[in-house]
Amino acid sequence: MKLVVGLGNPGRKYAGTRHNVGFDVVDQVAERHRLEWESSPAEALQSRWRAAAAILAKPLTFMNLSGVAVGELLRFYKIDLPDLFVIVDDLNLELGRLRARPSGSAGGHNGLKSIISALGTEEFARLRVGIGQGNRPGGFADHVLAKFEPDERDDIAEATARAADAAELFIAEGIVPVMNRFNRKEDGD
Repeated sequence: MKLVVGLGNPGRKYAGTRHNVGFDVVDQVAERHRLEWESSPAEALQSRWRAAAAILAKPLTFMNLSGVAVGELLRFYKIDLPDLFVIVDDLNLELGRLRARPSGSAGGHNGLKSIISALGTEEFARLRVGIGQGNRPGGFADHVLAKFEPDERDDIAEATARAADAAELFIAEGIVPVMNRFNRKEDGD
């Protein structure tokens, strides 16, 4: 069984923001396969993809406490760490760029910090989706909680679709094929 977790913040206020790219990716996977969202044994929504032996999840704990829900889901379903894939936004990557890793530090991302703290390890796969750094007067916090600008929407829609492809590939084949296919810049970049 694989667990694919998209990070974000719950509620209409945060829908469509840069920080909710993880939610957008798992929503797209669920939509592609006509999966329904339901409550879970953790403070999260889940979508069970039985044909692929996978669970998609969206923690409802807010970004900074994502680890609580992820830890509960891993324990409840008895999922091993190599079968966990976390999808997050990354302001240190250019808009639309994807970067997959089998493990690593939080890199300043509070959702990843929470998961690392809850699990006691950095040894889980993750996919970072670039949201760019922007130049908002309020700094990074305002940037990640802002919606995408009209001229960015096509790029992020394409990145979200590629990230959904990466999640499907992780479920089917694991992290190495994901890194090999999605860590390179797209042709023409």
